[in-house]
Amino acid sequence: MLKSLHMKKAYFTPASITGKAENMLRTVECDRRQKQLTFISPQSALLVLDMQRYFLEETSHAFIPSAQAIIPNIRALISIYSRYQLPIVFTRHLNTPDDAAMMAYWWRDLIDPNDPMSLIEGSFILSHGSLIEKHQYDAFYRTKLESMLMKMDVTQVVICGVMTHLCCETTARSAFMRGFRVFFTIDGTATYNEEFHTASLLNLSHGFATPVLVKEVLKASRDFTSMADE
Repeated sequence: MLKSLHMKKAYFTPASITGKAENMLRTVECDRRQKQLTFISPQSALLVLDMQRYFLEETSHAFIPSAQAIIPNIRALISIYSRYQLPIVFTRHLNTPDDAAMMAYWWRDLIDPNDPMSLIEGSFILSHGSLIEKHQYDAFYRTKLESMLMKMDVTQVVICGVMTHLCCETTARSAFMRGFRVFFTIDGTATYNEEFHTASLLNLSHGFATPVLVKEVLKASRDFTSMADE
C-alpha cells in the first residue's frame, strides 16, 4: 500500500482532465456548498507555483506525469488575468545548503539556482506577472509575496501549479492563515498521483480553501468584466 501511494501516475491527460476534475469536484461538493465563498476577480491574484522544467520534463527524476495536462488551463488563467490587468505571481523554487533547512533532509536533491532545469517552463511569459523565488513549500515563507499582495489590495488568491499536495497545499493553508480567501484549482494543479491530489482537495475544502474548476474562474472573470462594462 505504501509503495502504491508513492507511484507516479498520469491521472490527468489532455483527454481525461475535464471529466476527471469534474468527478473530483463532486467529491468535495458538500463542503464547498457549506462554505461557499464568492469569487470576485478584481480582488484576486493568480499564484502560479513552480512551473519549472525540473517538474515538467520527462528526463527529470521529479517529473510529474499529469503536469503537461494542466498547462493549457494555466495559460488560459494567465491570459485572462493579463487581459484584465490583474496581478499574476510566478514562483520559482530554489535551494542552497544555506536556505534548504529540512528540505535538504527530506529530499536530499536540491534545486540549484544555476541548473537550467530550475527555470520556469519556456511557454510561460513571465513579463505578464511578477516572479519571486522561494525556498520552502510555502510561497509566503520569507518572501515578499504577502507585502506584494497587500500593496495591490488583493483579498483573494487563485492557486495553480505544482505540486498539489506539497507547495500548492502549503501555500493555500498559509494564505488562509494570512486572511486571504483561497480558490484552489482542481484542474490547474498536479502532483505525482491521484491519491495525493484528492487528499489535498479533501483537506483544503474542509477548512482552508474553495476548490474550483479553471473554467469557473474564467467564467466569473468574464462575467464580472461584462457587468462592469454595462
